Amino acid sequence: MGRIAIVTDSNSGITQEQGKELGVSVIPMPFYIDDKLYFEGINLTQEEFYHKLEHDAKISTSMPAPGDVIDLWKRLLQDHDQVVYIPMSSGLSSSFQTARMLAEDEFEGKVFVVNNQRISVTQRQSVLDALELARRGMDAARIQQYLEKTRFDSSIYITVDTLVYLKRGGRITPAAAAIGTLLRIKPVLQIQGEKLDSYAKCRTMRHAQETMLAAVDKDLRERFGLADHPEDAVIAGAYTCGPEEAAKWMNEVRAAYPSHDVHFDPLSLSVACHIGAGSTAVTISKRLPDDVGIS
Repeated sequence: MGRIAIVTDSNSGITQEQGKELGVSVIPMPFYIDDKLYFEGINLTQEEFYHKLEHDAKISTSMPAPGDVIDLWKRLLQDHDQVVYIPMSSGLSSSFQTARMLAEDEFEGKVFVVNNQRISVTQRQSVLDALELARRGMDAARIQQYLEKTRFDSSIYITVDTLVYLKRGGRITPAAAAIGTLLRIKPVLQIQGEKLDSYAKCRTMRHAQETMLAAVDKDLRERFGLADHPEDAVIAGAYTCGPEEAAKWMNEVRAAYPSHDVHFDPLSLSVACHIGAGSTAVTISKRLPDDVGIS
């Protein structure tokens, strides 16, 4: 088997520096802020993004330029036999569809674009799984097949601190936002593949976070059938809040799952622009089985 290059985008939470350490190429996601183009992790930091968001800057997401994606694939194929590209969920962006079309038109049998339906720390886990599957001897086509087969084996639960950005993005009506703000509602949202959906409405942040942890427990037992094997679940967390709130949330999740090595990342900016600052999230996904990819 030839060498396989793994590529993802910055929605995975993998920074440029971490990508180099892992041996993964990370395509920075583009944003237009007040009509100026920025690239996540290149000329746009988390702090700068939230500062602009909170000061009512005009922010819109975009997708990587096709020419930049093609150039990266060509460079990687000079030293590798195949490329596996894991972009953000096709339910949240059209970047997957564009990349799949480019791969089929010009890189058939060389570049495999994965419709993995994930984002943030669950997308990161798919990248780690792809690296491990390549190490075990899988070719790019089989890695793509496995990641697409298991694409819905994950959940993300997010508590939103403010309804301002959901209203601004048209995800809730102004009337619902006004009532929710008046009642101090803290909605819990979920991502189980294709889109951001409502899960629960809570009256306090504490209740919302307890609801998220209960949802993860329910998924572990009922959705994934891992009540007797909790070690086969990967628990992770994410946030758009400040360092103090993030640390407190990390401690909460780690206390709930003391036997797990819980990984935390700032939430993807592509999601953050729709929910704003002050949010916390917890995720669950199935761990890669030990025998997959071993002939």
